[in-house]
Amino acid sequence: MKTRFTLLGVCVMAWAGVAAGPVAAQDYPAKPVTIIVPQAPGGTNDIIARLLAADLTTRLGQQFIVENKAGAGGNIGTQYAARSTPDGYAILLTISSTQAINPAVYKKVPFDPIKDFEPIGIVATVPNVLVAHPSFPANSMKEVIALAKTKPGYFRYASAGNGSLNHLLGAMLNSMAGISLEHVPYKGVGPALTDVVGNQIPLAFASLPSVLPFIKSGKLKALGVSSLKRAPSAPDIPAIGETIPNFSGDLWVGLFAVKGTPKPIMTRLTSTLDKIAADKATQEKFSSRGAEMYHTTPEQLAAILKTDIEKWARIVKDAGATID
Repeated sequence: MKTRFTLLGVCVMAWAGVAAGPVAAQDYPAKPVTIIVPQAPGGTNDIIARLLAADLTTRLGQQFIVENKAGAGGNIGTQYAARSTPDGYAILLTISSTQAINPAVYKKVPFDPIKDFEPIGIVATVPNVLVAHPSFPANSMKEVIALAKTKPGYFRYASAGNGSLNHLLGAMLNSMAGISLEHVPYKGVGPALTDVVGNQIPLAFASLPSVLPFIKSGKLKALGVSSLKRAPSAPDIPAIGETIPNFSGDLWVGLFAVKGTPKPIMTRLTSTLDKIAADKATQEKFSSRGAEMYHTTPEQLAAILKTDIEKWARIVKDAGATID
């Protein structure tokens, strides 16, 4: 008799689980959702996260809250996200440098960019800009290359740190243009730009949103964006790809769920992101901050991530940019 009631209880529980599953997914989200941002407040990813959170909140009827967990080039926050419960209530908004470059730069990465996450889609792309102090003698990429060739190793460029995207863009520029700008790592893009504005160092690569105010105010001059084509939000700045064919290194911002998140929840997040990407008002908000909405399917993001991991691994190896 005991065995019979035990079996009956198991069957009832199993039926309840099956019945509750689709209802829970259909009602998602039933409580606030945390968007984990593995970078500090005020940066490009944080700016985009807050725009996205506001739109998701409006469309899905629950608060989407941005939680910044910065440190170790994004590794700390990404590891935290990877260890979260796969129920759709903790999702990751990260940048390509953390997800695609860190596995090559750091000797020990506490997450697997492919195995630990379910891709939802790219939200936006953000070009980096090679900027200079207004007194720097070159005013175009052709002039930068010509000047650098007259004094190999003399001119310096600042970055947010060893292995950062703006470091590797400089390494890629050196390789593709046949020059040798000296890399000077800083602890973040803020201090790097402070020294360029103060004319302590002549050049820096930085994301368009972070330097646009300095460019508009005349405190810095833009020499080229890190893309094959000009950025729609800054059409007056030439693309480096116009001078150096195939030079491309835009930052992308992608949304991921924890591996194992139920498919119906993934579908709801993906379809909502589709609607956001098609919204003209949201596109204008992104563009005004130097970012361009660039939405992909989960499958496209997975393919882009795989390609970028391979691409940056080669560049990191050539640059010798490793961090313990």
